[in-house]
Amino acid sequence: MTPMEFSKYEATANDFIMLDRTSGGPGTVPALAMALCDRRRGVGADGVIEVLPSGRCDLRMRILNADGSEAGMCGNGIRALFLFALDRGIATGDHITVETPAGDRLVRRHPGPGEDDFSVEMGAPRWLRRDVPMTGRPDEEAIGVELTVDGRSFEVTCVSMGNPHCVLFVQDLSSCDVGRLGPAIEVHEAFPERTNVEFARVGPGDEVHLRVWERGVGETMACGTGACASVVAASLGGLTGGNALVRVPGGTLEVQWDDRGVVLTGGARHVFDGKTVE
Repeated sequence: MTPMEFSKYEATANDFIMLDRTSGGPGTVPALAMALCDRRRGVGADGVIEVLPSGRCDLRMRILNADGSEAGMCGNGIRALFLFALDRGIATGDHITVETPAGDRLVRRHPGPGEDDFSVEMGAPRWLRRDVPMTGRPDEEAIGVELTVDGRSFEVTCVSMGNPHCVLFVQDLSSCDVGRLGPAIEVHEAFPERTNVEFARVGPGDEVHLRVWERGVGETMACGTGACASVVAASLGGLTGGNALVRVPGGTLEVQWDDRGVVLTGGARHVFDGKTVE
């Protein structure tokens, strides 16, 4: 491994290795991303984020999961990216536009008495099977559909937030076999591009409590797009309104959904800087 400087950031305990590529440099190959994210032999992270120049936005984001695969969007990672860009002087001010594979996103900083919050305009959710993507009749809504896993049937709602999500509503999160069902659903034949999996419990009030199995990562402390997909799924099912607090093991996220799209709000934090060795 060629020595390289990096920074570690986290957003609701979703942690990322941040690489400044605005002045060029080699792109991160899957094997390098896997080595960096290894929690025993590497730095340790849920993913690697490259900050790149953009032809139409202030910056461009490229994110690689811990298994080396690329993601289209990351709601927690894009908040960390903005804080990283501010800390490095790559960006200034209280808002930034970021080019992502899922589309251009506007991120705003909301200064607070302690750590700042960041809100992301996440775009419009989609839940037709062809948009998730999910097998079956392309124009069918994937709301409350049946999914058979290991001989058991589950009612799920599937939503795209620039990446695919499969949401299951449960009564007790602590007893969910996330470590077995998560990977089984991730690679289920119904999802040609694999999927993220959310195990959600609603209440009290407009709150969603969540555990997430992330595609290409495993169970994580938080998932920004997963929080958004879960609130959308809960609202489509009449379980919550369009605005809800999402409680994840890593903290709390705020999701607002209306005709203009979904907005995700939460914090981000600089953890440390480092340099790899050969």
